[in-house]
Amino acid sequence: MGGMDKPVIRPRRLRRTPALRRLVNETTLRPSQLVLPVFVREGLTEPRPISSMPGVVQHTRESLKRSAAEAAELGLGGIMLFGVPEVRDERGSGAVDPEGILNVGIADVVAEVGDALPVMTDLCLDEFTSHGHCGLLAADGSVDNDATLEVYADMAVAQAAAGAAVVGPSGMMDGQVAVVREALDRAGHHDVVILAYSAKYASAFYGPFREAVDSALLGDRRTYQQDPGNALVGVREVLLDIEEGADLVMVKPALAYLDVIRRVRDVVDVPVAAYNISGEYAMVEAAAANGWLDREPAILETLTSIRRAGADVILTYWAAEAAHLLD
Repeated sequence: MGGMDKPVIRPRRLRRTPALRRLVNETTLRPSQLVLPVFVREGLTEPRPISSMPGVVQHTRESLKRSAAEAAELGLGGIMLFGVPEVRDERGSGAVDPEGILNVGIADVVAEVGDALPVMTDLCLDEFTSHGHCGLLAADGSVDNDATLEVYADMAVAQAAAGAAVVGPSGMMDGQVAVVREALDRAGHHDVVILAYSAKYASAFYGPFREAVDSALLGDRRTYQQDPGNALVGVREVLLDIEEGADLVMVKPALAYLDVIRRVRDVVDVPVAAYNISGEYAMVEAAAANGWLDREPAILETLTSIRRAGADVILTYWAAEAAHLLD
């Protein structure tokens, strides 16, 4: 037997046909793994296009319900609501008002889809404050962590009372998950899930989102969002949030932080989400509009890369379209 030639190794054998490629595919991408972020704006009578995010709009309450119904029909994993109020103040009062645009939007969507689609909510003050920061400001202009936590607790209860199945504390305040969990439990909302924005980085790719919510941001958020150069602190923040009661954890943005997604996935035993953010969406859309790449394959490749890095759930503005492409 010693004289036999070594077998020829041909990895391409497994790539020869679509059926063979499907057989050995390592990374799946399904509609149920995708969450659609949506914006609902107070006072609109028609959906308003967002110029830097082609195909994305600020919804009216009625168009929001239609979008949610479509998401449910497509079998998406969820819908994440962001509210855009007409009036803002220093304390972001609209965030806790039961009649505020986000809370009535939650109730509208829950009435429309029931339990067919998890209704998720952004739990942060930046859309509601006149200064655009994610928390209340101290006299010196810095964000007051502990005062902000008190408002987050009230926001969580208001969103849960409106019908949210999942709340997403996203302000990167220290202790936010523990405070939100305690407030929800104290109010009897024991079954409301916390999706913690645990590793949220100070990114250049948020620009289009700020148009989407008409952000009034003064300065930047580098004192509370994470430094783009640091991966270890991202893992540390995730572990802290899990200790405080997070049911899912999130890395945001996704594409520039695929390594962080992988590090997190390797060390935690809860589902990991990643947010394919506005700037990442806009880059592909702009390149496709200029004929520089093939749009639909680029969408699926982008989302597959996030899944391959370890994300169990992807928030993406392409969620509904990707579901059609995967059909």
